[in-house]
Amino acid sequence: MFPRDEYDWRIAKAHAAMDAAAIDLLLIDSGELLAWLTGYTVSETMYRAALLPRQGQPWFVLRELDEAPCRKKTWITDVIGFADIDDPHQAVADSIRAHGFADARIGADVNAYSFSAHTAARLKACLPRAEFIALPGISDSLRWIKSPREIAVLKDASAIADKAMRAIAQNVRVGSSTRAAAATAAATFLLEGADSGETGPIVKASGNHEFLHGAFKGELLGVGDILHVELIPRVDGYGARLMRPIAIGDTTVKLRDIAARIIAVQDEQIEAMKPGALARDVDAITRQGLIASGLRPRYDNVTAYTLGLYTRTPRTSDFSRAFLPDADWPLEEGMVFHVYATAARLGFSETVVVTPEGGRRLTATARQLLTAHQSGFQRG
Repeated sequence: MFPRDEYDWRIAKAHAAMDAAAIDLLLIDSGELLAWLTGYTVSETMYRAALLPRQGQPWFVLRELDEAPCRKKTWITDVIGFADIDDPHQAVADSIRAHGFADARIGADVNAYSFSAHTAARLKACLPRAEFIALPGISDSLRWIKSPREIAVLKDASAIADKAMRAIAQNVRVGSSTRAAAATAAATFLLEGADSGETGPIVKASGNHEFLHGAFKGELLGVGDILHVELIPRVDGYGARLMRPIAIGDTTVKLRDIAARIIAVQDEQIEAMKPGALARDVDAITRQGLIASGLRPRYDNVTAYTLGLYTRTPRTSDFSRAFLPDADWPLEEGMVFHVYATAARLGFSETVVVTPEGGRRLTATARQLLTAHQSGFQRG
């Protein structure tokens, strides 16, 4: 999906990390890093990996059935397939030996889901002379800063989220169901070019933040209910996120005032998202702001987390960089976050990229409490 010079930029970042760790070969088995660095990824029905040498050409080892689609999508020309009757770990180890790295220092992301204790033990047993170097979190850290092309794809995904939110607000009414709202979102995703129709939580809101991961029940909506909508469309694996509350029936002055106060605090946080700002300080704007305003008695959940490339892993959100009180790392230009704030049944979120001028929203839905038959959509 990207031209070769995009992957050259990514390879250079990986090589720099390899130099810093003094390793000869990088073992790539995280689903996201496989997609990011090679252009192709696949589920771990059977173990698979790509290998990036510090010098020389990389190669890919995977199930024979996946060899053809891999060759179609990756820029790597050396693709090795193994039969289902073969041992995948042995196949990867044999390829390492055949490429002259049996005695190498091999870097591996020991935090990656694919690099299990079993995988570590098998590879070490198959390559007894190799030295495995732990590079915890490298599968995430290499991808924290997005290229302009990646940000453009995230902008496309954000536009789909905006269109789906508008469609839900236009169609929901008293007597509608949360299932119907989810169906509207899913249909919009697919018609507008998203990878799938998978939506985020679309539920009746309750409490301060408890609804964020509420179970989908297909409930009917009545006057006074708040429909919480979180949308998570992906385009070519890149996922944007957007949350808005939709009031069913007339809203109260009090509810509109609460919405305005949440938005004002979050706007201040987004404005502060500049390169060099410490994440903990940016986090405090929303965390302490909502507590000080009396809207939340306590605020224990994160206020933002990393967005970017998502593939088939056990996690649905990337917390490798998250806004928390102890987050002492600096923001960098090109980082992209899902920024969210909740209180009193109302949840607002945006897809935001860090720029020298502050956070820039990629999502463009109006920053307000939406009501049934009100689209709240604006171009940004």
